[in-house]
Amino acid sequence: MQTMRFCPVALAIGLGVCLFAEPAAAAPAKKPDADHQLLFGMRGLPPKPWPDPLFPFIDEFGQYIHKDWPGKVHSASDFAARKEEEANDLAAHPAPRDWDQYGGWKDGSALKATGFFRVEKYEGKWWLVDPEGRLFFSNGIDCVRWGNETPLDGRENWFAFLPDEKSPFAAFYSKWAKPINKDYYKGKTPRGYNFTAANLLRKYGEDWKDASADLAHRRLRSWGVNTVGNWSSEAIYLLRRTPYVVAVNYATPNIAGSQGMWKQFPDVFDPDFEKGLRQRMAAEKGKSAEDPWCIGYFIDNELGWGKETSLAAAALASPPKQAAKVAFVEDLKAKYKTIEALNAAWGTPCESWDALLAAAEGPDEKKAHEDLLAFNTRIAERYFQLCRDAVRESAPNHLYLGCRFAGLNEPAARAAAHYCDVVSKNLYKRPEEAAKFELFPGAECPLIIGEFHFGALDRGMFHTGLVPMKSQEERAAAYKAYVEAMLRHPLMVGCHWFEYGDEPTTGRFDGENYQIGFLDNCDTPYPETIAAARAVGAELYEIRGKAD
Repeated sequence: MQTMRFCPVALAIGLGVCLFAEPAAAAPAKKPDADHQLLFGMRGLPPKPWPDPLFPFIDEFGQYIHKDWPGKVHSASDFAARKEEEANDLAAHPAPRDWDQYGGWKDGSALKATGFFRVEKYEGKWWLVDPEGRLFFSNGIDCVRWGNETPLDGRENWFAFLPDEKSPFAAFYSKWAKPINKDYYKGKTPRGYNFTAANLLRKYGEDWKDASADLAHRRLRSWGVNTVGNWSSEAIYLLRRTPYVVAVNYATPNIAGSQGMWKQFPDVFDPDFEKGLRQRMAAEKGKSAEDPWCIGYFIDNELGWGKETSLAAAALASPPKQAAKVAFVEDLKAKYKTIEALNAAWGTPCESWDALLAAAEGPDEKKAHEDLLAFNTRIAERYFQLCRDAVRESAPNHLYLGCRFAGLNEPAARAAAHYCDVVSKNLYKRPEEAAKFELFPGAECPLIIGEFHFGALDRGMFHTGLVPMKSQEERAAAYKAYVEAMLRHPLMVGCHWFEYGDEPTTGRFDGENYQIGFLDNCDTPYPETIAAARAVGAELYEIRGKAD
């Protein structure tokens, strides 16, 4: 018998969740002629026998069946008790006493009040300033909404119970509106199910949306959190009880030769880029625009900036009519005058400018580096300028918060620092590493962390997320240390945790199934994390005010 070890940081990639297999010795044959024993466990710990039978392994509440843990829901009757328990907890823990209605520093210095959020450097540190003129640090949580769907197609036997079409819980089935762009379901539009939303119906009854939206604001205040972060439900943040940011995404033509985690990079030289962006921002009029509770706008998320010449090289690798490529060639014409002069500089064999437009391969990047860098910088500057201008046109009293960098290069970072009111970075690091973050050498602009998180595997989930911890206690301590590190960073004006609730145990659209919530999938708060959030929230301005 040959043994294979599996790590439960998800179930195997072939099943559509983030899992990997680790052979105990040599890999077995693809068509084995002997029995195999499957073991699973975390790396460094003794493996355990695979449950037999394994399927189904998800209960009617979306939880893993083959394990118990503190806080697990065992029956529908548990929801009423959890609801009452949390109501008592929230009543016993009101908002920090030194907050004004927006969550600004009521007892701190009073600055100019404009009726909207703004940014100002005060006594050597950057701050947000709330509509009443009070210093404000944006301590937020992303994705304040009603959970995520998990795909079902081809995996129905994973689930112990899925409602029939006549059940009230059938409302939580859905069909993806457009093909999924990643992993197991790439190119498909599977049926999905939202276990979290179904649990909210069980817990709060028919008016679960209104009840949980109201509760979200009361929770955040009690937890010491003063901002509804990116990707949150409009129905929740437009209740205008907690300051919020808005995620701006829009249809745009892209640079065909570019790459990215989520999409190709937008072609900022195509007129339809600016048109689509301005139309999307105009849709905020009458909603977030001119709303005092709105801090500002993130436009895009984790774009594929690549290296300092990547976008320019991508433009040259694009089809002849690509607007960015045409603009780049026009720049080269203006500089070199003749194709012969360009060939001499780049070592290329192009017979004409049209031949350069038709070429699908870029030049030697070392020889062309100066020109590639110049055009890459032009792309970055045009992108941030057009985004800023679109915000100014439709929401002149609100902040442009940048593009939520994941990776970045210096030309992009410098352009962002010039055009953004606040530059945003998704920074998945341990607290001690995050404390050292620098946008670029000598940067002095205000910064905000768009995403960070920590997770552990001690509460029935299969994946820790991007920054693993050993337990809920360690996760809570890391959360507190991270926020405190940002409070001590003179350029930081906020940091937002990703996200409000855990991802589905069996993965969202792209397979992510991270234990990264303040709440589990049954809407139960993680007490360790909540206690840490309350502790840092109570000292938010004391720490920020005293930080060197």
